[in-house]
Amino acid sequence: MRVLGVDPGLGRCGWAVLEGRGGRAVAAGYGTIHTDGDQVAPRLATLAARLRQVLADHRPEALAIERLFFNANVRTAMTVGQASGVVLLLAAEHGLEVSAYTPPQVKQAVTGSGSAPKEQVGYMVKALLGLAAAPTPADTADALAVALCHLNHAGLAGGVRGGRAGPTDGTGPGAGVGGALGAASTADWLARAAPTSPGLGRGPGDPRGVPRRIGSGPAGGAGR
Repeated sequence: MRVLGVDPGLGRCGWAVLEGRGGRAVAAGYGTIHTDGDQVAPRLATLAARLRQVLADHRPEALAIERLFFNANVRTAMTVGQASGVVLLLAAEHGLEVSAYTPPQVKQAVTGSGSAPKEQVGYMVKALLGLAAAPTPADTADALAVALCHLNHAGLAGGVRGGRAGPTDGTGPGAGVGGALGAASTADWLARAAPTSPGLGRGPGDPRGVPRRIGSGPAGGAGR
């Protein structure tokens, strides 16, 4: 399956297309769409046009979007909602099934912790997809994480282990990083990330450098 992950926003809208191949996820393309100006309508039109081009170039079979979890800034919540409406309209036009995930669900699937800080999400996206560097801006990394979350929940990136599918809420055995890659446990993947991943500590007496915990940053999505 090829899935388009979207981190919606009016000023910055992250997008990423991933394909599940042989138990692993491969990045087909990703980036962030920027719009500016005083009038909302032209910016939404620009966003729609650029997303239509992404859809034409990559032809995804499903769409996953980050759902607004909570936001004290009413203006930001409104613009994210407007951008989300554009994304959902395009999905309907192209006959794509839509799945929505909250930021904690996405973080849980990618890092093993629903409260992981953004730098850890970016680092794990880099590690899981074999990228040369953590994707920037954060909107791009978030879109990649959303797409990874969907592949993990759909069991298309190694999420089915031992002959049966694991839970799809990102909380059961085999969820998170191990579930997304299939071949390694969550602890193994976090151990590989620990020596160079920002904000991680090493567990006492553990030569592999397994982190004591994933960071305790806020669970909300990126600023818009």
